[in-house]
Amino acid sequence: MKKALFAILISYGTLAFSSEILVSTEVHQKATTFKNIDLASNHFKCDGRQYCSQMTSRAEAEFFNENCPDTKMDGDRDGVPCENDSRF
Repeated sequence: MKKALFAILISYGTLAFSSEILVSTEVHQKATTFKNIDLASNHFKCDGRQYCSQMTSRAEAEFFNENCPDTKMDGDRDGVPCENDSRF
């Protein structure tokens, strides 16, 4: 009985520790994403460009796709602009 209880406690501790790492990793990834968006927003401006051929980088295309009106860079509407552009 003591061994079973010990095994349950060890399993719970391992699970709790793993969950904490997973949550920490997700928070870090989201913070990094927001940081990248903030950096991009300081650098790019909506200026009427709409097409992938007018973009100079994937980050620029993502900024325009997410923040500017009437862009035509995400034909399948999955949130990823310029998927077929081999430059990026």
